[in-house]
Amino acid sequence: MIMHTKPTRISAKLCSAAEAVALIPDRATVACSGFVGIGHPEALTVALEQRHLAGNGPQALTLIYAAGQGDGADRGLNHLAHAGLLKRVIGGHWGLAPKLGRLALTNQIEAYNLPQGVVCQLFRDIAAGRPGCITHVGLDTSVDPIHGGGRLNACTTADIVERVELGGRTWLWYHAHAVDVALIRAAAADIHGNLIMDDEATIGDVLAIAQAARNSRGIVLAQVRRLLDGPADPHAVRVPGILVDRVVVAAPEHHHQTFAEIANRTYYEAAPALHTATVPQPFAWDERRVIAERACDELPDGAIANIGIGIPEGIARVAARRGWLDRITLTVESGPIGGAPAGGLSFGAATHPLAIIDQAAQFDFYDGRGLDFAALGAAEIDGEGNVNVSHVGDRLAGVGGFINISQTARRLVFCCSFNAGGLDIATGDGRLRIIKEGRAAKFVPHVRHLSFSAARARRIGQEVLYVTERAVFRLAAHGLELIETAPGIDVETQILALLPFKPAISPLLKSMPSSAFQESP
Repeated sequence: MIMHTKPTRISAKLCSAAEAVALIPDRATVACSGFVGIGHPEALTVALEQRHLAGNGPQALTLIYAAGQGDGADRGLNHLAHAGLLKRVIGGHWGLAPKLGRLALTNQIEAYNLPQGVVCQLFRDIAAGRPGCITHVGLDTSVDPIHGGGRLNACTTADIVERVELGGRTWLWYHAHAVDVALIRAAAADIHGNLIMDDEATIGDVLAIAQAARNSRGIVLAQVRRLLDGPADPHAVRVPGILVDRVVVAAPEHHHQTFAEIANRTYYEAAPALHTATVPQPFAWDERRVIAERACDELPDGAIANIGIGIPEGIARVAARRGWLDRITLTVESGPIGGAPAGGLSFGAATHPLAIIDQAAQFDFYDGRGLDFAALGAAEIDGEGNVNVSHVGDRLAGVGGFINISQTARRLVFCCSFNAGGLDIATGDGRLRIIKEGRAAKFVPHVRHLSFSAARARRIGQEVLYVTERAVFRLAAHGLELIETAPGIDVETQILALLPFKPAISPLLKSMPSSAFQESP
């Protein structure tokens, strides 16, 4: 480890990315900031990979991160996916770093999947010297010790989550552990090494990670895009320079605003007017559109909502087309509040947000049941109403913020096609036709990983719907209940015969609204 810097001008902290990562010792625990590509210190992870490939170490690192960081191919945490470089990974979401996932699935590293919100809150607990994060989030899911404790493979044996009883209630205790190295990113550093985030799309968890490392007697390595000529406005400082040991000015190609866009001012600027019209984007009338149209009907006026990645992203587009964005407030777990959430590899940002708060604070609000509505995807659903989003086939996705959101939103809508893999539909005249059936069943006898517990949802009184392009189910007292079917669909042959269980059928079974299948006047 190195001696921490005293308050000084930034010249004492400036170095190259290679010089910064050369300070990382063997067997260190490394915490990394970022959300998809937003806020990820790409220059530092590239340099760390290059150091390892050159045979200069380090060895046997433990990597811990909250949100998924990667492009599904090579960038982000994929740079660190080397056996020998890593010994253990504790991550919130794995799907965007498939190279990490392959190490886990082949037992080359110890691997854990914990809720995203828990990990970023855990950084704060580590900084504060607390024993860990004690929360209700994760009970009765795959991160609960009774269902595996978040372990992802056979070589992962240590318990890092415990059930505890406090005040007559059961909680999960996620253990604290020292952070030796923080890898973080900011927009700029001032003359004292203070970090600001003025043109970043989110704030993320940079302060919590930096404080956790500093108070663990570790080091903080920060990547920035530019240097300021003088001191920053104190109110604008997100990480004070007293916490920062080294500052690296990244090459432009390693500091894009997201992994999809070099720069987009709308992600950090307010709308130019109080009511700014949103130009609807083209939206093909496929199964994703049908699902989004029907799910959007569930949005109550005045709702504070979270819309997940994938099929649920379409709900924001439908709401914009309907002119509803001034009737609801959409939020993203990374911190933006208001505006229109971005999708794809810009997910985590929002166009013209009303506010951007840090990630842990956003999850504080979610965990206390602040969300009126959430729409999330689903990889598998069983007859009990349980949902898996984490592990399907040979693909390791991880839960990300799914558990925090799905366990706490007052009204919850899961969005997925009835079957996947080649499904082809046609709409018109307010009706649905299945041209080609999907090969992969989304409804299964039992989910492989328990990402959402239907039994727990019933206990806390959540309203839960499951929306597909041809049927809508609700979570009833004893499992799924079919409450709507698409006009033009045969219930017996195109729904019930394709299910591996028998759902209850509502005595008030009705048709899905025709507006889900055609443009409304």
